[in-house]
Amino acid sequence: MIEQYVRDLQEVDEAQVAVVGGKGAHLGGLSRIEGIRVPAGFCLTTDAFRRIVAGSPSLADRLDQLSRLTPDDREATRTLSAEIRRTVEGIAIPGDLAAAITRALAQHGEQAAYAVRSSATAEDLPTASFAGQQDTYLNVVGPTAILQHVSRCWASLFTERAVTYRQRNGIDHRTVQMAVVVQRMVFPHAAGILFTADPVTGNRKVATVDAGFGLGEALVSGLVNPDVFKVRDGEVVAKEIAAKERAVQALPAGGTQEVAVDRQRQKQPALTDAQVVRLVRLGRRIEAHFGRPQDIEWCLVDDDFQIVQSRPITTLFPIPETGDQENHVYVSVGHQQMMTDPMKPLGLSMWQLTAMVPMHEAAGRLFVDVTRRLASPASRAGLLDVIGKGDPLTRDALETVLDRDGFVPSLPDAGPGGPPAGGACAPIETDPAVVTELIERSQASIAALERDIRTKTGPALFDFLLNAFEEHKRVLSDPLSMQAIMAGMEATWWLNDRLQEWLGEKNAADTLTLSAPDNVTSEMGLALLDVADVIRPHPELVAFLRGVEYVEDHAFLDELAKLAGGTEARDAIEAYLERYGMRCVGEIDITRPRWRERPTTLVPVILDNVRNFEPGAAERRFEEGRQKARKKEQDVLSRLRALPDGERKADETKRMIDRVRTFIGYREYPKYGIVSRYFVYKRALLEEAERLVRANVLPEREDVFYLTFQEFHDAVRSNQVDGRLIEQRKDAFRSYHALTPPRVLTSDGETLTGAYRRDDVPAGALIGLPVSAGTIEGRARVILDMAEADLEAGDILVTAFTDPSWSPLFVGIAGLVTEVGGLMTHGAVIAREYGLPAVVGVEQATRLIRDGQRIRVHGTDGYIEILP
Repeated sequence: MIEQYVRDLQEVDEAQVAVVGGKGAHLGGLSRIEGIRVPAGFCLTTDAFRRIVAGSPSLADRLDQLSRLTPDDREATRTLSAEIRRTVEGIAIPGDLAAAITRALAQHGEQAAYAVRSSATAEDLPTASFAGQQDTYLNVVGPTAILQHVSRCWASLFTERAVTYRQRNGIDHRTVQMAVVVQRMVFPHAAGILFTADPVTGNRKVATVDAGFGLGEALVSGLVNPDVFKVRDGEVVAKEIAAKERAVQALPAGGTQEVAVDRQRQKQPALTDAQVVRLVRLGRRIEAHFGRPQDIEWCLVDDDFQIVQSRPITTLFPIPETGDQENHVYVSVGHQQMMTDPMKPLGLSMWQLTAMVPMHEAAGRLFVDVTRRLASPASRAGLLDVIGKGDPLTRDALETVLDRDGFVPSLPDAGPGGPPAGGACAPIETDPAVVTELIERSQASIAALERDIRTKTGPALFDFLLNAFEEHKRVLSDPLSMQAIMAGMEATWWLNDRLQEWLGEKNAADTLTLSAPDNVTSEMGLALLDVADVIRPHPELVAFLRGVEYVEDHAFLDELAKLAGGTEARDAIEAYLERYGMRCVGEIDITRPRWRERPTTLVPVILDNVRNFEPGAAERRFEEGRQKARKKEQDVLSRLRALPDGERKADETKRMIDRVRTFIGYREYPKYGIVSRYFVYKRALLEEAERLVRANVLPEREDVFYLTFQEFHDAVRSNQVDGRLIEQRKDAFRSYHALTPPRVLTSDGETLTGAYRRDDVPAGALIGLPVSAGTIEGRARVILDMAEADLEAGDILVTAFTDPSWSPLFVGIAGLVTEVGGLMTHGAVIAREYGLPAVVGVEQATRLIRDGQRIRVHGTDGYIEILP
């Protein structure tokens, strides 16, 4: 039975992860690549590990307990994983298994030195590298020591860091198996790591080599700073030679020791430039074999490179597939739509089918290719101007790309760059009837959609939806709608520019637009205050809502109605859901649960409103905003009239104030219309999914979320679904959460986030984009999930991004800080509507600001101070 437990490295390849784990499979694959040298050795298979676990019934019970723990339960994880490790290390290796290992050692040299290395089945995978999560033991000599270290490798599957890593990646501990690689030890002159893509910028054309003296352990453990070489197109383009004071070397009797490096050698490069270029050439060969950028551990022995490990670089953001070799520049859709989380395949494909421009997918996010618009000077200027007004970081990132000679081709103005992005729309009269007409058009179109879709099922539904998507785009591209949106935005920009020029006042439009009419998103937040007014007088209802997490969503409203005052409360919530139930966090993804589907999501906000407000707060808040705007208008006009040529300036400003108050509220309506239509589509599609479940085509209704629209259509036609594809998509979707989407991405894989180039902020302040004027000081509440909101009056909301669904929280806070956003994105618009000082686009705000810290938000100047 030797074959069951031991496989020579030459006998395995990357298809055998289940047998020899990720590391063993990759080493076997490496050994088959022409010109790549891999130290000889063998793998102890996962069958050996399963046999050890099966021999201890208590292990299975402990693994069941471990699988029920969450990543936040640190103490229980630490205790239980330590017990499992002790149990595994204490199990005697059966005689026949020990004999199989000894025989394999005899073939490779029984008294030679070996590296004994863990190789888990969930390791070195395209979506999760697990680098450093399990243990490696170097320079192990003799069968007894090797058997001992094999047991330690098995046990290392349950180190606290490995267990926590699996929990955070959604991997069941009971499904992971451990193989062990036993490999001839290499005693190198130099060793290190080669990344075939730049791990910092993501650029696939730049390789990075880290190098030090002795064993690579010195670099991996952080004992020394390595020499760093960057190579592009077969040439070293940058290098930093470190003072390498320490090295790790093998001891003759086994084990390793840390030694001092001769002072004269410390600043000598560990590799010559020629060796670096040769190493990168080997790395490109390995990358081509595995089909993706690699993180490669190498050793240099007698001017010969040996490869001891290769794994995918899982931190790189993927590049949209184009099928050509041209240069491309992509701008993130999520940063414009205030939703940078990954989307499921159905959500992606539905957004692509209903979007006004082509969109490309990568890691569950969407990007627009702006290369051609950047290539023509005229369209470039328009694009940069519009993007810069919304998000200076994206503009800066694009300008960084443009500064690189030759990356973006240069086209004449008459070329296919298209008209300037955001070009001026034809003017329209300042007439509230325009907005009324647009809203009525949208409502009529949605009503027709709801009426006509009721009779459509099966393949006919999908044909109907493809036509509905065309109507969807027609409504979105309505010239009058675009004119109204641009009228409000241009009036805002005019007021801010002129009033700063004439009166020295920044962002004056923020106050002038308070409580503007027809803003469906700000109305949504105020309407939930009215719901709280219905519930507040009834302590029994409040108590019920505090325990609502234990009530199923479908039963929530029925249970509420059984209590005193509950019928009125249910009716108030129902009325709210009738108008706003299609909304939710991340609403551009049709697969996200809507408030109508999960009404308990609103409960924390309702409870905050009950606690923090008095009856009638919604009407008072709106009227207070209206009065502030009116008072601001009178003040501005009065001051303007006192200036030279003041009457003209005041008249022009009055016209623009009327214009901005007429149109700025409508800015929110098209998104409301989109999401309303999406919910109609979703309900019809979920009915089709139910039919597939009843026909035993799908196990779960929500599995269709992992199919594209076309794949869903095909499944309905054929009554067949590839279950393996759905599982692969689920795994990939989970992995996408670990990747941070860039604002700008190039076809070389370079990710750019942009920078604020400002020197007018205090030292240590966090810089962002000012979007709503004023200064406020208060307690920071770092909230990543709206359903976990617990806010007090005066709190400042700090979060990654907000979309319209967050606006019910805005009525109860004093200020806003987000990591993503621009001047005209929804969070900024609603912050101005409610008069909240707000700064958006603050990189890593949710990490740099701790929950509960006192901060000061400078909404006029665009920075945040963390207070002592």
